[in-house]
Amino acid sequence: MSELNSNIPKGPLADKWQTHKNSIRLVNPANKRNIDVIVVGTGLAGASAAASLGEMGYNVKAFCFQDSPRRAHSIAAQGGINAAKNYRNDGDSVYRLFYDTIKGGDYRSREANVHRLAEVSVNIIDQCVAQGVPFAREYGGLLDNRSFGGVQVSRTFYAKGQTGQQLLLGAYSALSRQVAAGQVKLYSRHEMMNLVMVDGKARGIIARNLVTGEIERHSAHAVLLCTGGYGNVFYLSTNAMGSNVTATWKAHKKGAFFGNPCFTQIHPTCIPVSGDYQSKLTLMSESLRNDGRIWVPKAKDDKRKPVDIPEEERDYYLERRYPAFGNLVPRDVASRAAKERCDAGYGVGQSKMAVYLDYASAIERYGKAEANKQGLPNVDTATILKLGKQVVAAKYGNLFEMYEKITGDNPYETPMRIYPAVHYTMGGLWVDYNLMSNLDGLFVLGEANFSDHGANRLGASALMQGLADGYFVVPYTLGNYLADDIRTGPISTDAPEFEQAEKEVTDTMDRLMSINGDKTVDYFHKALGKIMWDKCGMARSEQGLKEAISEIKALREAFWSEVRVPGDKNEFNPELEKACRVADFLELGELMCYDALNRNESCGGHFREEYQTEEGEALRDDENYTYVAAWEYKESGEPALHKEVLEFENVKPTTRSYK
Repeated sequence: MSELNSNIPKGPLADKWQTHKNSIRLVNPANKRNIDVIVVGTGLAGASAAASLGEMGYNVKAFCFQDSPRRAHSIAAQGGINAAKNYRNDGDSVYRLFYDTIKGGDYRSREANVHRLAEVSVNIIDQCVAQGVPFAREYGGLLDNRSFGGVQVSRTFYAKGQTGQQLLLGAYSALSRQVAAGQVKLYSRHEMMNLVMVDGKARGIIARNLVTGEIERHSAHAVLLCTGGYGNVFYLSTNAMGSNVTATWKAHKKGAFFGNPCFTQIHPTCIPVSGDYQSKLTLMSESLRNDGRIWVPKAKDDKRKPVDIPEEERDYYLERRYPAFGNLVPRDVASRAAKERCDAGYGVGQSKMAVYLDYASAIERYGKAEANKQGLPNVDTATILKLGKQVVAAKYGNLFEMYEKITGDNPYETPMRIYPAVHYTMGGLWVDYNLMSNLDGLFVLGEANFSDHGANRLGASALMQGLADGYFVVPYTLGNYLADDIRTGPISTDAPEFEQAEKEVTDTMDRLMSINGDKTVDYFHKALGKIMWDKCGMARSEQGLKEAISEIKALREAFWSEVRVPGDKNEFNPELEKACRVADFLELGELMCYDALNRNESCGGHFREEYQTEEGEALRDDENYTYVAAWEYKESGEPALHKEVLEFENVKPTTRSYK
């Protein structure tokens, strides 16, 4: 059994990363030409890693199941990317970003990794600007910042409401340069179906060509998984519909430990569910909470239009409950508060499962400021509102347009309706300080690993972590590992381990194709999603989790006897793709429930109803649960739990308060 060794460098926290970089082993340029690296996933983490490693001279194979890396789910990120540059001179620093991230994660993340993330954040912005990312700028030409939840400084750099898209285009341009140079070979429309382990080391993958159906073997000296999160286990989420857990789950079944799988982030600012026909949900950027005010009517079942409800009859409940942070409390806090108001009968909209996000105050405030800037004395209300809407449009215009297209309501004139939805997964494969899993040669980057966000991710930190891992961490730590492989030579795909891994893939597909049941793949995915949302979603309980485990077991048995997958395995077959992914979700969902059942506390996005304060806030148990839960897959029986004890030497865990 592998031991959990986090490999955190010795010495003061602020010096660990620099000391580590100065002491790790290197691979000289001539030897890099003899080393192959596989990168699975080409979002921000994968594209930046592949581009960086190609630039360094490694032979890189990059895989994505989309037709282009530009379609990776990173493109959907809206609000911004954090960096501790203190451009606003409001007290920010590397330590402040580190502290906010540790606190925001409810003291369930590893100090050393988080501090490194805060350190390299300042370099990420310079890197992206050099690539031409069009960050918003102030009047004088300096990069602009805005605030996000869980902090009291402005450190979020943004490109309107399409930051992820612009950052991904920057990383994609760097990747394309290496593809053109021949250092990176890009395999689009290819999906990783299995991990190949040779003599205890990750030496390749089995991939399926999604266009032809052909099964392919690919070897390398190391494998990097950059495949994002597993939020689609809930069926309805803000993730792209193709986002899945298959790559990391196959690695888990080969022995990689899965860290904190139950830590799921519910985003408070999403367009509410409108019917059973929906296949995904739409995120409205957290940046909207920077200027918008969230409220519900003070009277239950108030059927009036929001613009007809006077101020004195509105409950700005976040401002009331958390005066210090107001509408910018962390996501887990804002989500639970919205659920509490709706459950108590104060929800709005047709479903009564929504709250208002109102921009009237911001429009008026910006309008008055703009009138002053333009030297317009005694302007009328109409002019103020016109000027204010222009400012809001410049900051958030594409988000407002998106909301109106989906709902039919004009958010400039009437408040948006929002409700929490599954968004991000803090859990992922366990990795050490070098981003290597407990399997030698298997590195995990970005949202696919567990490392930086604890039990709740602060807004605008996902883009930061993906680019940090790809541009500034793994290029160092991967070389430290590959220094032992400079004489290994090419890895043969004729090895029996490749044959066995390929057989596992083909056997699974043959089994799926032979069932010929009477239910669609989506039927089972939707059923799983309902179980997960109801019993392992925003709130969990011992009874509900035990019921969920039993129900998922039964659903999985039904899947393998009743699902129908049309078409043929040796052709373009999207239903077969989905079936393979849902089969993995059915196993992951059970593990998530085991993890949530084992953690008898509430922390961050993990809220056990039995463990809460009198005021309904999360009640941690630091004495018994200050650890990373790293689960080992067992073919038969329950998974085995390993623990990495978290040590806090620089930040003392305290009860989170945003009041």
